[in-house]
Amino acid sequence: MDHAAEAQRTDLMTITRHVLNEQSKHPEAHGDFTILLNHIVLGCKFVCNAVQKAGLAKLLGLGGETNVQGEAQKKLDVLSNEVFVKALISSGRTCILASEENEEAIFVEPSKRGRYCVVFDPLDGSSNIDCGVSVGTIFGIYMAKDKTNPTLDDVLQSGKNMLAAGYCMYGSACTLVLSTGNGVNGFTLDPSIGEFILTHPDIKVPKKGKIYSTNEGNTKYWDEPTAKYVEKCKFPKDGSSPKSLRYIGSMVADVHRTLLYGGIFLYPADRKNPNGKLRVLYEVFPMSYLMEQAGGQAFTGKQQALELLPKKIHDQSPIFLGSYDDIEEIKSLYAAAEETKA
Repeated sequence: MDHAAEAQRTDLMTITRHVLNEQSKHPEAHGDFTILLNHIVLGCKFVCNAVQKAGLAKLLGLGGETNVQGEAQKKLDVLSNEVFVKALISSGRTCILASEENEEAIFVEPSKRGRYCVVFDPLDGSSNIDCGVSVGTIFGIYMAKDKTNPTLDDVLQSGKNMLAAGYCMYGSACTLVLSTGNGVNGFTLDPSIGEFILTHPDIKVPKKGKIYSTNEGNTKYWDEPTAKYVEKCKFPKDGSSPKSLRYIGSMVADVHRTLLYGGIFLYPADRKNPNGKLRVLYEVFPMSYLMEQAGGQAFTGKQQALELLPKKIHDQSPIFLGSYDDIEEIKSLYAAAEETKA
């Protein structure tokens, strides 16, 4: 046995160590936030294991129920939701949970209450599970104004008030990307020791990218600025090379690629979905938060995405997120369209 190499393996920046290091920068911290993040990490490990075994454990296929969005629920959706709800409540640090799979927000019983609100999509992209495409969990964390008397308004806050956000992607590797408001870091699960190890420190999205990511099947329903932008990606007038199209259809996977390689991910409003399709609280806000923390931008077609103020927990919105310069381009097209109207 190479003892030096084994010793080196113990000197790893695990996600727990990383979060504790961040906690030490705040002398007033009680460790509650660290405990909550540890429970989210535990939920991610559990779901990662379930996703890998899904075919063998007969967890594929429909669960026989539909969720609040009217989408047929997969068995894995149901399991993942239960895992996260139980993990978050048992942490003793949460007071309200808002999940894509539950019609109403969950208010934690007083004896187990803490001061944090967690919004999450337990298994985003689950319609892709049967064909082996990457899926993931998306989450965001808010602070409640009064943990003894939490209200729905504690969850219906602007994305600017988010304390932390992240996602865990279950693909060829299990990757957890997290921001606590001080940059973005990526961790990869090492199955041999059951720990998330820091593999992508201080992620910065390139200022301009060469990739655009959207469902071009909806082109006929798009508004003019979106159609113009995509046309420009394919047929640039300045003599530059056209952008490459990459679209997986699983938001976690598409945003992960955009974060690492740059470019733009767009899910615009259209005539079929005039308010957009992605959910504000647990898809648009966490991903926009991460993109801004990595030096990119997020835009709805009307305003910065994090400035939105949701009225209901399942509100939807259009979203354009990615490299700073690419978002500036789409913003200028929307601004020009507004001027033409005026």
